[in-house]
Amino acid sequence: MKRSEINRIIENAKAFLAEKQFFLPPWAYWGPDEWKANKLDTEEITENMLGWDITDFGSGDFYACGLFLFTIRNGKLGIDLKPYAEKIMIVEENQVTPMHYHWSKMEDIINRGGGNLVIELYNSDSESRFDLKPVIFKTDGVHRSVPAGGKVVLTPGESICLEQGVYHKFYGETGKGKVLVGEVSMVNDDASDNRFYEKVGRFPRIDEDEQPVHLLVGDYAHFLQ
Repeated sequence: MKRSEINRIIENAKAFLAEKQFFLPPWAYWGPDEWKANKLDTEEITENMLGWDITDFGSGDFYACGLFLFTIRNGKLGIDLKPYAEKIMIVEENQVTPMHYHWSKMEDIINRGGGNLVIELYNSDSESRFDLKPVIFKTDGVHRSVPAGGKVVLTPGESICLEQGVYHKFYGETGKGKVLVGEVSMVNDDASDNRFYEKVGRFPRIDEDEQPVHLLVGDYAHFLQ
């Protein structure tokens, strides 16, 4: 992805978050120089990968297959005491986050407003293939089930609890507008806890055609050396 595209996505995201009155912490708006000046006081942020996270999953087309995320809080197993994480995401109409599950993380995915979020579900078997049994889950504490590959549509205010090993793929429903999506979960580890059904690139390779407006979580190691 080009840095100019990433910068535009961030600016569009800030506008949508403001429209929905969802507010980020002050450090979200720092530029590279402010990060360098505060490097010694922000280890939890950089070590636990809090902040801006934009990916096209290696597709080359962010709006067809991609996701905007901002990790607000996150622990790190064996390092600190925080056992939970929280993210805010923006999902465009028909913008796919590819099928995947987590080995360790259990999570609630919440429609915080905007359009409708469509989630397709499969159980996984012992070899990480699709299991063809029905998927049993809860939405806001209510037991539900769908056939293997079935779709769940979350309208604003609704949530789904996804247990470990449950494959899920999601996107915004056609004609309903972009979706503000929350995630509340156990500790998040995007480096080792994502099992994608098909091989994808979780973090983008960036063509630095202009300076970053804000650092991504993948930028910390390079810019804050």
